[in-house]
Amino acid sequence: MAVGHRTTEDSIEKARRILRDYDGPDVRIMEVCGTHTHEIFRQGVRRVLNPKIHMISGPGCPVCVTPVGFIDEAILLALEKGCTITTFGDLVRVPGTEKSLQIARGEGAKVKVVYTPLDAEVYAKEHPEEQVVFLSVGFETTTPSNCLAVRNAQKDGLTNFSLLTANKTMPGAYEAMKDSTDLFLYPGHVHAITGTKVCEDLVSEGVSGVCAGFTGRELLTALAVGVTKFKEGKPFFVNCYPRVVTREGSPAAQKMAEEMMQPCDAMWRGIGVIPNSGMELREEYAAFDARKKFALPPIEGRANPACRCGEVLQGKIQPHDCPCFGKVCTPEHPVGACMVSSEGACSAWYLYGELAGKPLD
Repeated sequence: MAVGHRTTEDSIEKARRILRDYDGPDVRIMEVCGTHTHEIFRQGVRRVLNPKIHMISGPGCPVCVTPVGFIDEAILLALEKGCTITTFGDLVRVPGTEKSLQIARGEGAKVKVVYTPLDAEVYAKEHPEEQVVFLSVGFETTTPSNCLAVRNAQKDGLTNFSLLTANKTMPGAYEAMKDSTDLFLYPGHVHAITGTKVCEDLVSEGVSGVCAGFTGRELLTALAVGVTKFKEGKPFFVNCYPRVVTREGSPAAQKMAEEMMQPCDAMWRGIGVIPNSGMELREEYAAFDARKKFALPPIEGRANPACRCGEVLQGKIQPHDCPCFGKVCTPEHPVGACMVSSEGACSAWYLYGELAGKPLD
């Protein structure tokens, strides 16, 4: 036990030295995972980095990249169609064009926070008198569970359960962001589902990256591997999370998503429409598609013009560059989605930002 512990401590210290003493060219590393953004702050990783290593946040928070129009759709379903909205807690306070679901709740909307889409399906089963809509937001990690909820609803013969989908896939975002970074820090949980082939294919386009876990040791190791390889001057991909991520990913999860959903163009907050980067229910499951079921009109939505979430999500600015940050925009009174979400870059900077500039003890 003592030998193993010492080996681990030695490897962590080696990674720290590599990051602290880095002497290569300036390198921009984009986290495309909101959990990575928060953990890099919380674990004190930024305090280790040489000034030549620049961490920038990308579109890796599913709540943050969900467009304003989606919130407007949910509010319309609640207030005009009389639906019960079931959702993860972060979405309740995300601003729509005129209001959030939280404000709509005060106006009579029925909004229920659930922990999984399966909870929403069970609620619909137990409340047949209510039309229950689950706000299906997320990347490849959560899409299979949304599909499973629909499959269960079909099996249970429910006619009062549907999804309002804003599911997205990451490859399109990588393509859209590849010129904004020198190196991607790929999200381990996404690639546990998709596998690593997409990352390997991007190398042929000159795109480099490392796939990382979420502990302090895993993040330090992945970043150290990344900057070391970057100094060699050739595109690369390294899977630094092999205990969870494999090349093939999860075939069962992939199969379920492919059988029940199909690609569609999707709007990403701050980026715009990325072709074939969204997922929508196939026609066989149209009865569970809230947009079709309730004949929703197209809604674009309008973001608060003072909010610069879009630029944060593209890595063009840091959260503290936004004039709203920490003033009129706080976690208690958010102006934009990036301050609301527990994975948002703005909330990370608000909670932990002072750690970025502190020297090592």
